[in-house]
Amino acid sequence: MPGLNAQATKLAGYEFYEKVLGSPKYIVAPMVDQSELAWRRLSRRYGGQLVYTPMINAKDIARRGCYGSFLQDEWDLIYRLVNTLHKNLSVPVTAKFRVFPTVEKTVEYAKMLESAGAQILTCHGRTRDQRGHNTGLADWEKIRAVKQAVSVPVFANGNILFHSDIERCLEATGADAVMSAEGNLYNPAVFAPSLASMPPPVLPPSDPNTPHPRHWHIATDTGLHPAHTTLALEYLSIVKSLKTPTSNGAIKAHLFKLFRPALSRETDLRDRLGKMRVDRGKERECVEKWEEVVRELDARMRRDAMDVNDKTIDELITIDPATGLKILPHWVAQPYFRPLPPPPGGQTLKKKEIKSESAPADSPMTNVNMQSAATEEPPTSSKRTTSERSPEPNDDASKRIKLNTDSTDSG
Repeated sequence: MPGLNAQATKLAGYEFYEKVLGSPKYIVAPMVDQSELAWRRLSRRYGGQLVYTPMINAKDIARRGCYGSFLQDEWDLIYRLVNTLHKNLSVPVTAKFRVFPTVEKTVEYAKMLESAGAQILTCHGRTRDQRGHNTGLADWEKIRAVKQAVSVPVFANGNILFHSDIERCLEATGADAVMSAEGNLYNPAVFAPSLASMPPPVLPPSDPNTPHPRHWHIATDTGLHPAHTTLALEYLSIVKSLKTPTSNGAIKAHLFKLFRPALSRETDLRDRLGKMRVDRGKERECVEKWEEVVRELDARMRRDAMDVNDKTIDELITIDPATGLKILPHWVAQPYFRPLPPPPGGQTLKKKEIKSESAPADSPMTNVNMQSAATEEPPTSSKRTTSERSPEPNDDASKRIKLNTDSTDSG
């Protein structure tokens, strides 16, 4: 390849992982239009140790463009692509891939990538058909099989809803690190274990009389859950500090995901966010418009949190009856999940029949479906009681703002 030269000795495999990368355990995934510089910096503030830049989408989505997991059937071509880069680049090549329906084919594919020259493998434990409403659970058993079959470092990707899932994943898969995509987008502090992990505040409150609720940021056995408006204001302050503009689409997508627990009740602010438009070339001038909406939501969330100041954290947390997972107060960042869709034909599976190879039968993860539609409202059973001053969710479909986020994870 013209202009490329790999004559100098380059580190490979574990040498590269340990000596260059510093043996990171917490990895933020490459996400189309979502892991831009401002978000990467925010993620690093909250515990991300290795943060990937986004895949650049030149023209089509992945299926039409035949890239990402939709290139997965072209084994000879993939081998040549990885091997050409491995032989000609002065830096190590890494690869991320989705599993196949069988363990055997998944392992064979991983070994092909290793033989082509990939020095780190990230294994996403879902097949390429597990997307959108059919996302379902990642299969940690397949990731474990890959780890046992190759000699290079392996990152496990999938099922990281809470911080408490990290150790479970590492133990179940034997992987060297975990990678988070959707979990990071809904809570960029997913890698932070406790309130002691909170970085110093970037911005003081705009109003010196701003109330400070007792449970504004929450830490439980699931990890750290900061107030989502605090995260949003930090993110926007980073956006303003950069020399290069951040796209309107990236900002909007991040805010919708962060605010998902609150927007089903604060429908006027949901609509304002959805209708926000920024002229090309004027991105910097419009950050203040985003901040205006965020500060209004912040005031409402502080009001709601003050209304329950006399309650304990345990009293504020409920359990979703469909998934068995914790639902935290609506002012803090938290994952979005919902039960798996019913099987074809309209039959309804009993709870004990909905299982996954990658989670124990008694694990709440067996009934969970990761969802990437940021503005879709959670099931009725997961809604919490609001203060009397908080508007109830408006189910008028004509007022819902639709945001396409199905292509977040390029892999």
